[in-house]
Amino acid sequence: MSIMKYRIFTSCCPFLFVLSLSFAITINAASYKAVNAVKVSSKVKSEVASHQEDAQKIIDFLTKGPGKGEVYNRLASFVDTFGSRVAGSSNLERSIDYVLGELKKDGLDNVHGENVMVSHWVRGKESAHMIMPRNQTIALLGLGSSVGTPTDGITAEVLVVASFDDLHAKASEVKGKIVVFNEKWVNYQVTVAYRSKGASEVAKLGGLASLIRSVTPFSIYSPHAGQQSYEKGVRKIPTACITIEDAEMMARMTARGTKVVVNLKMEAKSLPPSVSRNTVAEIRGSKYPEQVVLVSGHLDSWDVGQGAMDDGAGAFISWKALSVIRQLGLKPKRTMRMVMWTAEEEGVLGAQEYYNRHKASAGNFSLVMESDYGTFTPLGLRFKGSEKASAIMREVMKLLQPINASELMLGPVGGDIVFWVNEGVPAGSLKTANSKYYFFHHTSGDTMAVEDPDSLDLCTALWAVVAYTVADLEDMLPRS
Repeated sequence: MSIMKYRIFTSCCPFLFVLSLSFAITINAASYKAVNAVKVSSKVKSEVASHQEDAQKIIDFLTKGPGKGEVYNRLASFVDTFGSRVAGSSNLERSIDYVLGELKKDGLDNVHGENVMVSHWVRGKESAHMIMPRNQTIALLGLGSSVGTPTDGITAEVLVVASFDDLHAKASEVKGKIVVFNEKWVNYQVTVAYRSKGASEVAKLGGLASLIRSVTPFSIYSPHAGQQSYEKGVRKIPTACITIEDAEMMARMTARGTKVVVNLKMEAKSLPPSVSRNTVAEIRGSKYPEQVVLVSGHLDSWDVGQGAMDDGAGAFISWKALSVIRQLGLKPKRTMRMVMWTAEEEGVLGAQEYYNRHKASAGNFSLVMESDYGTFTPLGLRFKGSEKASAIMREVMKLLQPINASELMLGPVGGDIVFWVNEGVPAGSLKTANSKYYFFHHTSGDTMAVEDPDSLDLCTALWAVVAYTVADLEDMLPRS
């Protein structure tokens, strides 16, 4: 999950999606009351309810039938084989080749890749060492698109600040320093601003480099990677995230009047853009094949951990949502399409290209969905659409009462699907019990150890039931 375009529209994850979540909380009660006032015709209610048997087949197949554990096993095999998959890397492209081959073996329709030009940032070797008042290695992860240091690194005194206001209050002290941001966690959409623009704010005042306290509420000495953005016309300086523990340590030391000096070395560099691909597969509609219900997640990841949670799992439950429909022999009226986006972490580049290529057919999209906020125990769906569409979706979610995942939370929805949301296409994202999501987000800890097989099955069941039911309704979801 990134913070670039869509979250600055609003990360992964960064602003848009997460801002959408907090905003959704404030407006949900009023919106839900409005939706309750909208009457769904008995015909539509009956049509949705007629899918209960198929919904139960999907649920049973995934939770206690032949499909049980399949998503976990597929995902584990994938991330154990390929590991992290940063945009521009040959490893990401090999992983896409593999998935395309597996999708064809799975018997899905129209399997193909769609080219996308993506940025290509390379981390290289990196290190930070405190050399005064004592020797200590500082754990860090360079931030996406950061420039590197000179070969010998940058050796300078540290200035610790607690906020942007604190930085500007100490503006006269910044020149020639390495600035450490020891900002407190508020929530992601607020705190991620330090990661995204900290370097440029420091550079404006003459600082040599910025080290950002990782954007997380919890740490076991774990730095968090992520994308940052240089402000146009401002000198580019090296920037990296460090752990909560080291940020707080240097804050305590400097508060006592101790001079702290750090040597920072980073080989980070940006290479020329390269070609990647969005990965696409379908279940072709039996009656309205030109109309689409889309499910999605992003296949790329940061270059640490395995990218299992962010967002391999979201991509793979989308795959399985189609696969289970094929395995059960169900024939939706309109096309179910899966897209595994590329280069989400660098600014939803794959999603932007997909929209640019297909926006002329926006009127044929009934529903777009994305999972990029963890696949923990599912609770329901976050949904953005007209009051009439929301009222229909409330009926659809009742089909998931057997697995206690029937909540419909109304409000803005962002991420890779934000471009379709802006076109007025009804949109949804997976809502889960994900209070620990940012513990692992963009860290070496994002591995299969975070994933639970039963939760993955339940998330897939929700994804498949919603997508199939909407795809099989006689009419598309109404827009405003």
